[in-house]
Amino acid sequence: MVGNLSPIDTAKFVAAKRAVDMVEDRMRVGLGTGSTAAWMVRALGERVREEGLSIKGVPTSTRTAELAAKVGIPVISLDEARWLDLTIDGADEFDADLNLIKGGGGALLQEKIVATASDTMVVITDPSKRVEHLGAFPLPVEVVPFGWQTTKALIEEAIDAMDVLNATGTLRMNREAPFVTDEGNHIIDLHLASIGDPRKLALVLNQIPGVVENGLFIDICDRVIIGHQDGRVEIIDINDGTTAEERIEFADDDNIFADL
Repeated sequence: MVGNLSPIDTAKFVAAKRAVDMVEDRMRVGLGTGSTAAWMVRALGERVREEGLSIKGVPTSTRTAELAAKVGIPVISLDEARWLDLTIDGADEFDADLNLIKGGGGALLQEKIVATASDTMVVITDPSKRVEHLGAFPLPVEVVPFGWQTTKALIEEAIDAMDVLNATGTLRMNREAPFVTDEGNHIIDLHLASIGDPRKLALVLNQIPGVVENGLFIDICDRVIIGHQDGRVEIIDINDGTTAEERIEFADDDNIFADL
């Protein structure tokens, strides 16, 4: 029940509710991955079931695909969709230019492919993800398993000369074994503290042999919807240069988990 949600989950819920209002009939929609995106998938499934909204969803991970199918959203591949009208996803950090760090959930490669294949990318988040400078959240870098230690050393050497506060990386683990992405790769999390030039860092990282992709999303996000625990949402549109505030009304007994 919505009335029983924690303040942070209420913020995620209202951001997700506002974002799915942007979805129109017959759209092809990219479905993000992570705890905040899961709220969006459930809210979108509610519209599909209750309003008869006809859409196709392109998930960015196997777990998002499973959730979408569970809540009644028809799922297709990006190859079938070819191009998307809208992608809705979460973010680990965003700055004033709506540049992002993503990949805390381990799906950064598919998330970036889907987002860049969309007319519009909307990020849903809570106020804690807004930062002055990116980098407080560890930056994920997806690397191939072969020679990952060498790749890690090359990454640390490259970023040591850049405008960051630290230059250390750690292999992401899943209990006792390395974390494995949907593409069979590993993730190196870079603990940088602050990134002075995200655009340059993204370019440098992707030139290192063994690096598949990095979690810096530069000039990809069009809007950020920030949910608040009191039901307010801020909508920042980087293209229009506008910021609007709205309030999302919901009943305490709203339950978007009824399908699960």
